[in-house]
Amino acid sequence: MVVKIGSGVLTRDGRFAGAVLSRLARELAEARAAGRQLVVVSSGAIALGVDVLGLPRRPRDIAGLQAAAAVGQARLVDRWSRAFGRHGALAAQVLLTHADLHARTRYLAARHTLGRLLLQGTIPVINENDSVAVEEIRVGDNDLLAGLVTGLVGADLLVLLTDIDGVYTGDPRVDREARRLPVIDPADPAVRAAARRTRSAVGTGGMATKVRAAAMAADLGVPAVIAGGRRRGVLARVLAGEDEGTLVRAGPARLTGRKGWLAHATRPKGRVVVDAGARRALEERHSSLLPSGVRAVEGRFDEGDPVAVADEAGAVFAVGLTSYGADALRRIAGRRTSEIAGILGFRTLDEVIHRDDLVLTG
Repeated sequence: MVVKIGSGVLTRDGRFAGAVLSRLARELAEARAAGRQLVVVSSGAIALGVDVLGLPRRPRDIAGLQAAAAVGQARLVDRWSRAFGRHGALAAQVLLTHADLHARTRYLAARHTLGRLLLQGTIPVINENDSVAVEEIRVGDNDLLAGLVTGLVGADLLVLLTDIDGVYTGDPRVDREARRLPVIDPADPAVRAAARRTRSAVGTGGMATKVRAAAMAADLGVPAVIAGGRRRGVLARVLAGEDEGTLVRAGPARLTGRKGWLAHATRPKGRVVVDAGARRALEERHSSLLPSGVRAVEGRFDEGDPVAVADEAGAVFAVGLTSYGADALRRIAGRRTSEIAGILGFRTLDEVIHRDDLVLTG
């Protein structure tokens, strides 16, 4: 299972809460001793860096945040290593950026590394590589990183520990009428709206990013639990199936391997607009996309790049790996497959996007 621990759990009044980390390390080690394989996605590097550097507040500029992350990350993994070591467990540090997950070869390399670490009995502690990440390669939030890691390691459960004990109908800190939802469907618009109204005072996201991460897991056929990480024994109660936090139902089908990576880890470099007939063929018959169904090509991309697929109203409903670059695709859009070689002077494939390289997202 993947367990994400938020900054709001690991801080108290703006200061790093070492006692909370120690208690969670014990609970995680107990789960490992019971036979669970664990991956921990831990926030707290920037908050710990701010504490160590004696800064009056969290920096607002990128360089300041990266510097705090660099100082804090070394100490964060040391805290986890020492805390796990007291219970006979060995921690391993893994730092990732979105570039490590977007490129298929690097994604597979990360998967193989984590797989070997798990086989060797370690507990990988993952964080975004904030000290070097820029906007283009940032995941942006450890909730979303945890959702991506769920697919990366083929997890069976995602647990998101936060400073609020579940998903509520409103923000329970300001709304006395807000009530906790024991079970939710992440696609429910009412749940999404309620989540957007609840934010964290310390972390980069809020409940909305946790619901979004849980929705990623649901697409992979994996259930998720959003629960209060400050509550003692929370992990044991979650694993015992007790009414703890909010259970986010898994989807009916499980996206695995290549399609799971394609759906969640890639960032489209352009967009292909298709007609209504092509959309029906892709959604209902799970066909490949042929050039005859393409109506417009947007952006700059090369052969093999991920692209979004949208209908003529602009609604994106799929993502896939294109067989043709943008310039070539513009020239063959709307044409029959038999015309490709005559127009381009070559023919890579009959399909613009093969069905094995396409996943429906909407």
